[in-house]
This record gives sequence, C-alpha cells and structure tokens, in this order.
Amino acid sequence: MTTSVKKRAVRGAVWTIAGYGAGQILRFTSNIVLTRLLVPEFFGLMAVVNTLRIGIELFSDLGIAQSIVNNKRGDEKDFLNTAWTIQIIRGFILWILCLLITYPIANFYEDKRLLLLIPIVGATSVFDGFSSTAIHTLHRRMELGKYTIFELVLQILIISTLILCCWLSPTIWALAIGGLTASIYKMIGSHFLIKGYSNRIAWDKEAVDDILSFGKWMFIASGLMFAAEQSDRLILGKLLSFKVLGIYTIAYTLANMPRDVIKNLSYRVIFPALSNQIEIPREILREKIIRVRKLMLLGFGAGLAILVTIGDLIIQILYDNRYDQAIWMMPILCVGIWFSVLFYTTNPALIAIGKPLYAAQSNFGRFLMITLGLPLAYHFYGTIGAITVIGFSDFPLYIVNLYGLSKEKLSCVVQDIKTTAAFIGFLALLLIIRHYLGFGFPIQAIL
Repeated sequence: MTTSVKKRAVRGAVWTIAGYGAGQILRFTSNIVLTRLLVPEFFGLMAVVNTLRIGIELFSDLGIAQSIVNNKRGDEKDFLNTAWTIQIIRGFILWILCLLITYPIANFYEDKRLLLLIPIVGATSVFDGFSSTAIHTLHRRMELGKYTIFELVLQILIISTLILCCWLSPTIWALAIGGLTASIYKMIGSHFLIKGYSNRIAWDKEAVDDILSFGKWMFIASGLMFAAEQSDRLILGKLLSFKVLGIYTIAYTLANMPRDVIKNLSYRVIFPALSNQIEIPREILREKIIRVRKLMLLGFGAGLAILVTIGDLIIQILYDNRYDQAIWMMPILCVGIWFSVLFYTTNPALIAIGKPLYAAQSNFGRFLMITLGLPLAYHFYGTIGAITVIGFSDFPLYIVNLYGLSKEKLSCVVQDIKTTAAFIGFLALLLIIRHYLGFGFPIQAIL
C-alpha cells in the first residue's frame, strides 16, 4: 500500500469510527426517547416494512456505488452522470415494486395498516434515486471527513424531525413520515457535498456496460445479503407478535453496533484501499491484509466482549419493563457477531479483485441457516431457540467465505484461530469478574 493510500485509509478509518460513535450516541438517545413515546408493536411493524423495502432494494442492487469506487472511469463525468441516470430509473422501479407487493403482504401478515405503510415507506427509493453520486465519489477518494460531518448533520435533522413527529402524534404514521423525510433531507444535502459537482441525465453505452457487468454479480451478492441479514425479521413477524418483534428489534439494534462499525469500515475504507492495490501479487496483498487486520480484530474482539458482558445491564437501566425480554436477547445476539468481524475484514479483498460471487455464496450459507433453522428452533424451543439461531447465524457466512479466500490465495485462517482464542479468553475473564461481583451472567433471566 502506497504511503498516500495508507494515510487516506488511516484517516478514513478514524473518521468512520468517530462518525459512527457520534452517530450511535444520537441514535441511541433517540431510541430511548422513541421507546417512551411509542408502544413496542410499532417498532415491530416498522421492522417488517423497512425490511421489505431494503429487500427490494438489495434484490435489485446494480452495484452503482461499488462501480464508481472501483471502476477506472469512476471520476469521469459521463460515467458518473450515467450512473446517476440508472440510479433514478431504479428508484422509480423499486417504488412500483413496493406498490405491487402491498396487498399480498398486508394479507399475509393480516394487518390493514400495511396497505398505507408500504407505499409511504417505499417512496423513499424515489428520493434516494435522485441523491447525488458525490456520496460515492467521496468514498472513492477516501475523503470521509466531509462525508462523516454530512452524515452527522443529517442524523441530527432526521432524529429531531422524527421525535417531533412522534411527540405531536405518537402513532405508527409518525414513524413512516419521519423515515420519508430522512430520504428527502439526504437527497437535497447530497447535491451540496462537493463544490461545483453536479449530476445530469446522460447515457454512455460503455459506462452502462461496465456498471451492469460489475452489477450482475453485486445483484446476486446483495440479494443474498438481504436474505441472510434481513429475513429473520420477516420470519419472526409471522411467528411472533409485532410486540415481541419490536422488543427483538430494540435488542438487535443495540447488539448490532459492532457489526455496523465493521461493515462501514469494510465498504468505506478497506474496499477503496484494496481497490488501489489489486495489481500487486496475491502473497504480498495477503501479508498486508494480515498485518493491518490483526489490530482491528483485537480491538473489535475486546469491544465485543465488553458489550456481551454488560449489554443486558444497559437495557435494564435505560428501558422500561415493557422491554424486559430484550435483556436476555442482547448477549445471545452479540456473541455471534464475532464471525461477522472475521468476515467483513477479509471479504472486501474478494470484491476488490472482482470476485463478489464469493460474498453471494457466503450470504447464501447464512440464509439457509435462518430459513431452515429459525422455524425449527422456534417449533422446538420457542423464542429462545429462535433468538439463538439468529445469534449464531453469522457462522456459515464466515465458513463459506474461507473457501473463497483459500481459492484466491488470501487465506487468513491461522490469524482467525489465534484472535478467536483471544476473544474467547477475554470474554471468559470478563464474565468471571462479573459473576464474582455479584451480577450473575448476562443470560441469568433464562437460566
């Protein structure tokens, strides 16, 4: 990695982590406020609606953002304007798809509120389509300071609007309208990110071919990523009540914080940095990955172990007794995220060298565990069994990814074993200390 790229990568990592930390404080605060204004059922209902919207988006992902970051023409106006045009067309198509599934989904979940919720929330795809490609250009250049500040300002506006809507009208519709305004804020703000940067309608045949050629694999990978990461909410929405699903959503949101951090680093820093290094020999690339990855794994392992140890106490202190079930859900959902950390610190290398199919295969492994294991676990062990399957569903994601790394001569399995042992050891130490101090174990409620 050249000195210039390395500096930008380090600077990008610092901005990403700092921005994520500030963003999580904002989201966490708003989460606590909203749980006092609204009933758990609303969070469950919105979880289903947002999952459906995200699913449609990912099942039609053309890899536009990744193409701008990865393609050699990614800074050319014709390429960027063509990407923007495709993005707009896709936004309208996504909304039409949302309208088409509205009635069947409302019947499936037997809730008439979905007849309006899905079209309202689905309209966000139209506004997202008009967002400037400047967002992706900043990622390509690894100028993440400006984008991080933009995101934080955006979050403050979104959270303020959402809380105000829910305070004035504590209904499910306030959540839906708040989500729609978020896309409008992002669309408008994105066009002021880079001075002199503008998009207009264009259609460059070569650019279209490049985007669609790369996007055909991203389409498969993203579709399966949705199936792997979001299908749990759709299945639980049918198995459980919307109230319990809402409680699960709160626990999952908090437990998922380490995964969100590593995913942001993965796609905003690791992927752009490796995209600048794909010409070097694989053995040298592998050594560079291992060297940088070691500190990341140890840092995330320590943070994750702490979250597993005290996460239930955080929920117990900050949330009222309507969310008591989240107390035991939190540690179970947290511990399996370690496999996500292992996955997201290596998978960007496979995408950077033009092999996103491995990501699709990995996500398919997780999808199989969710779709087959979740209903069975719920049938035999109830809600506890279902949550346990979800908690450890990242394991097949990681295992399948090992195959791709091995095939491409980028295997880090020895490092994985060593850092996993360190993670388990540190977690065990923290749990012993916690028990010695008289706080019991994080899953004491179900023991």
